Amino acid sequence: MKRTATCNCGALRAETAGEPGAVVACHCTDCQRRTGSVIGVAAYYPKGDVKITGESRAFSRPTTSGKAFTQKFCPNCGTTLLLISAAKPDYIGIAVGGFADASFPAPVRSVWEQSHHAWLGLPEGIKHFARGRPEGSPQT
Repeated sequence: MKRTATCNCGALRAETAGEPGAVVACHCTDCQRRTGSVIGVAAYYPKGDVKITGESRAFSRPTTSGKAFTQKFCPNCGTTLLLISAAKPDYIGIAVGGFADASFPAPVRSVWEQSHHAWLGLPEGIKHFARGRPEGSPQT
């Protein structure tokens, strides 16, 4: 399956091949600030399955593990489209909203639920973590 995610103005694009290794809903306050919403949802693909075109700028921040988390955004419209974690260097996250596809796969896990807004519902059957996913656990 091929999908294309774009920023709001269309200048930054990510074309994917295959299905994501995982779709993750994150409730951390950094994702809340990054998205301007109460949740961030990203699809993680092996880097070799993603073709990125267009210019981007980066903002990196440390995580609680001390490893960098980099957000790449369009310098024209400001949309954050790409997410890169030093903890998982072989994967790249793509903001699910960039696909603009209501049939996109649901999250398989929900992380940083200690910051979860109680009124926000989540799909049944997903894994729940008060903080991040434990180190060394499988990608999916």
